Amino acid sequence: MPEAPSVKDIPSSGMSVIRRVAPYLWPDEHPWVKRRVVLALAVLVLSKLIAVGTPFFYKAAVDALSGDARDVAWTLGLGAVGLTVAYGAARLMNVGFQQLRDVIFAAVGQRALRQLALETFTHIHRLSMRYHITRKTGGLSRIIERGVKGVEFLLRFLLFSIGPLVLELLMIAVVLAWVFDIWYLVVVFVTIALYTWFTFAVTEWRVKVRKVMNDQDTDANQKAIDSLLNFETVKYFGAEQREADRYDSAMEKYVAAALTTSYSLAFLNFGQSVLITGGLVAVMVMAAVGVGNGALTVGDFVMVNAYMIQITMPLNFLGTVYREIRQALVDMGEMFGLLEQPAEVQDKPGAPALEVKGGRIELRDVVFGYDAARPILKGISLTVPAGKTVAIVGSSGSGKSTIGRLLFRFYDVSGGSFTIDGQDLRDVTQDSLHAQIGVVPQDTVLFNDTIRYNIAYGRPTASHAEVEAAARAAKIHEFITALPDGYETTVGERGLKLSGGEKQRVGIARTLLKDPPILLLDEATSALDTETEQDIQTELKGLGRGRTVMVIAHRLSTIADADQIVVLEAGEIVERGSHEELLTAQGRYASLWHRQETEEEDAA
Repeated sequence: MPEAPSVKDIPSSGMSVIRRVAPYLWPDEHPWVKRRVVLALAVLVLSKLIAVGTPFFYKAAVDALSGDARDVAWTLGLGAVGLTVAYGAARLMNVGFQQLRDVIFAAVGQRALRQLALETFTHIHRLSMRYHITRKTGGLSRIIERGVKGVEFLLRFLLFSIGPLVLELLMIAVVLAWVFDIWYLVVVFVTIALYTWFTFAVTEWRVKVRKVMNDQDTDANQKAIDSLLNFETVKYFGAEQREADRYDSAMEKYVAAALTTSYSLAFLNFGQSVLITGGLVAVMVMAAVGVGNGALTVGDFVMVNAYMIQITMPLNFLGTVYREIRQALVDMGEMFGLLEQPAEVQDKPGAPALEVKGGRIELRDVVFGYDAARPILKGISLTVPAGKTVAIVGSSGSGKSTIGRLLFRFYDVSGGSFTIDGQDLRDVTQDSLHAQIGVVPQDTVLFNDTIRYNIAYGRPTASHAEVEAAARAAKIHEFITALPDGYETTVGERGLKLSGGEKQRVGIARTLLKDPPILLLDEATSALDTETEQDIQTELKGLGRGRTVMVIAHRLSTIADADQIVVLEAGEIVERGSHEELLTAQGRYASLWHRQETEEEDAA
């Protein structure tokens, strides 16, 4: 089976990810989102204006205390105490407006997160069976988890960290050039340029290291989930230590990458400190010289220091913000790559719903292979009359289960046609097709929820009485009512708290509640013991009454009363007829029948 393309194979640059996210900030269909974004930006600008003006109160207070005030007209005659209070009020207003900005924008970020999470979840369910078979659930869940978390972070920090930082730096640059000297601006500009270059260069390297760490984290998570899902198998083979060693090996690689990330962070922080401290000392020396020769006041010296600290505080977070934004872009790139995965099976534009009048199934010269170079079905022609039961048997790899997957349209045929009541499956909607087919698989997988939920999954709108009626018909009502919690009993992950026969009966009840006109039994009893199989067969016969039934069988004793039996071998029909006709023909079916009889006798 060909490998489904990995999300890593789909290039997704930072700008392309930002373009994908932008519509969530400015959606035409939701004006309230636009209003909140505009209001949040307005509050942001107001907070920055207050932040840039705050050091003036500090300077004026210092000058008032030192008796060196030269131009205090703008202070409205406030004394040192009043100016100090005004300074504190300005700082408080700055913080208050920043928090107000976050409150206003919170609904925008959460809406984007929810919408993207839903879009991704829905798209995953649209992807083909081929894709899900070749993907690892643990790795897929981590891609979604990291990508969705990156959405709000990117929206918030791109809008409220990088943009505001640039705005604040520009404002402070204007103030330094206007109030002091152009050389102050030059020193600040050189410091910021060196700081930004160093931060971005080191962070780019760190992002690559972080990517390796994420890959190792994903690998370790995959191994953990795979091992836990196969808990019984691990126990059967006494492989607990082997699984622990396998997981520890993955964690060892993760730890190595994590240590490199930690060491590089220390290098980044120290380098940033060197550059910032150098710029701060240079500006402070210039201001000290100005105070010494009388060109500046002590308040000016303090104000320069306040502005430098005001610059360094956001710059200290620049590396972290940039790294996190880059990481968010990587994570979201993987998620958007997942969203760009095309659904292999898609409805045609304007496809009508399937209309089942009788349920006649017909395959005409069907050709199909999971790999084009290795066909599985080689020109199969088969008819299942409405209301009849046709069984498909054959050795492993003959293609019988493939026919079931094609009926449910997990795949499209490569050649020929597959129809229900004359309607090609490729010409109708998948939802309408799935609604008309009930499936009882070899191993019924249940949700980790209550028995009621699992039965009602066949028809979520069903009443409690209808759920009970389905359970009675499947001969499992008495078992359920004998449980301490009855229908509210939780079945455990994949239904592990129930036996194989109990799970199959829940599956039958679920299908009975769905009440489909077409039924597919895909080796529905081959995993059960003989006694349980005989009991389940009785329920399955009742389930199939009045329906068109396609049975894919391994044990021939379960399909002896089928209206027609089709024998597949290497993707071709080699025999067809009733049980008696095929035994009389002494062909492939008779050979399989006698072999199974001998095996059962030997087992007995």
